[in-house]
Amino acid sequence: MTDQVVAPGTAAVVSEERVARGIRSSRGTVLAVRVAWGLAGVAAVIAVWELYKFFGPADGVTVGGDGSAGSGVILLPRTHDRAMPHVWEMIARMFAPTSGGDTPPLVVSVAAAAGTTLGLAALGWLIGVVVGSLLGVAMQRWRLVEAGLLPWIVVSQIVPLIAFAPVVNAIGTQVDRSGFPWPPWLSVALIASYLAFFPVAIGMLRGLSAPDALHLDLMRATSAGWWQTLVRLRLPAAVPHLLPALRLAAASAVVGAVVAEVSIGLRGGIGRMLIQLAGQASSDPAAPWAPTFGTVVMGLVAAGGVALIGVALHRFRRGEDTA
Repeated sequence: MTDQVVAPGTAAVVSEERVARGIRSSRGTVLAVRVAWGLAGVAAVIAVWELYKFFGPADGVTVGGDGSAGSGVILLPRTHDRAMPHVWEMIARMFAPTSGGDTPPLVVSVAAAAGTTLGLAALGWLIGVVVGSLLGVAMQRWRLVEAGLLPWIVVSQIVPLIAFAPVVNAIGTQVDRSGFPWPPWLSVALIASYLAFFPVAIGMLRGLSAPDALHLDLMRATSAGWWQTLVRLRLPAAVPHLLPALRLAAASAVVGAVVAEVSIGLRGGIGRMLIQLAGQASSDPAAPWAPTFGTVVMGLVAAGGVALIGVALHRFRRGEDTA
């Protein structure tokens, strides 16, 4: 039996390959665990829904009131078929014709409406990211701007969106009458950006303030100006804080777009479809759940799109909490 001699360079290459395989295996395991937990969560929601429908009271539980319909405070929802259809009934309705006859399946109509709303939400997200980033940079650059602007940014999120949407639409109508084109979908995108800019502004401010004092002193020692420090140090350090904010902004933009469509009455989107099918819930109780599921899928797609950005910026994510 003879000893094999391995060149030092070859040993280093083999070691690097083993480390790379270990990293890929670890990432695959983490992904599988996350998918398993996600499926388990969906199964748990379905189980709770069906168990409550089976054991819960048909008329729910109401406290107070004079005994007439609609009076009192509802503590537990009703469980009869018109108020709470089975999960399999919701799924079956998605593949049935939208309104009978030769109309396409409901899932096709939901997908088309979701595509429209998702496009408006994406535009609102882009506007929110630009505005939020500029506000975050300004607040980090000048402390006086942070002291004067940050409280108003926080207060802006207290305004009910259902009340804010008609105001934006009315302003857009006046602008359109003055000669500047203002299509209704632009109001929806702006309302979506209203919810999206807040987490981006806060995440950008926190991220730009994240570098250590030692690193900042090193930039000053090399005579680096504010712009060089921003590009070479602060922005890379802000990535771990900014990516979660972008994901939250994407989900908020979807919510804002749906609520804006409901408030404004914009046709073609999933918000309008929700209102239309909810009005038919007494005769077709499973139908309104199809656009509801579509809205959930929209949120997942939006968050997944931001995750792709995170993959491209993986080398800046060492400080991000990925748990």
